[in-house]
Amino acid sequence: MTSSRRQFLQVASTGAIAAALGSADVPTLGMIFPPANYPVPAEATLLYPSGIRFLAEGVGLQKMTADEYDRVFGRILPAAEKLAKQGSNAISVMGTSLTFYKGAEFEHQLKVNVTKATGLPSTTMSTGIVEGLKALNARKIAVATAYDEDVSHRLKVFLEESGFEVVSVKGLGIVSFQDRGPVTPDELLNFSAGVYEGAPKAEALVISCGALKTLDLIVPIEQRCKRPVVSSTPHALWASVRLLGLSGQAKGYGTVLAKG
Repeated sequence: MTSSRRQFLQVASTGAIAAALGSADVPTLGMIFPPANYPVPAEATLLYPSGIRFLAEGVGLQKMTADEYDRVFGRILPAAEKLAKQGSNAISVMGTSLTFYKGAEFEHQLKVNVTKATGLPSTTMSTGIVEGLKALNARKIAVATAYDEDVSHRLKVFLEESGFEVVSVKGLGIVSFQDRGPVTPDELLNFSAGVYEGAPKAEALVISCGALKTLDLIVPIEQRCKRPVVSSTPHALWASVRLLGLSGQAKGYGTVLAKG
């Protein structure tokens, strides 16, 4: 049983979830995003077009650096409390680097604090990656990131603390998407597949950064490399809706999502 699932059962046992679910027509997922004024991502409604209500709240991150994560980190709990008041039944912190940058224990404590502050089960984008890899029974992994060397290294440390062997990690070197501009689908596909192909011992590939649009690339990369893919936004959404008591299954988007 995952820590997120245990959180759900612990909170449900108090009656908080039953009361919250009774106040909404459909289960509601509250999501906290690093940028300010971030809309509900298209991936959410593509994967789960009905039966779930999505809410979004941003914390104003401007760059993917440790100092910037520190600057906005204190805004996460107030954002979670706001989403709870709006009717959320579970909270997901939808920022990979914002949640892994100080290691696995720090990320775990963040979930504990969000649940304590809101009375709701919680998860993070980093947990979504970990749970996706565990669903595959993958231990040796290759990692493609959007980040610079420092943040990519912090992800490597987090994944190793979470029980995986990182055989390769490579980043695009992006600190700010405003300075760099969007990553095209072809660029991301070729970069990610190249990281995978350069690590023949890897049992799975992680693509990390919620700003990277990976949903439509999972299957092409899996077909090209003959091995499974776990990526930030799709698998964070998968892990998050499971907190609502749903399977998370969404066929057509790769190995993990097909299983549910």
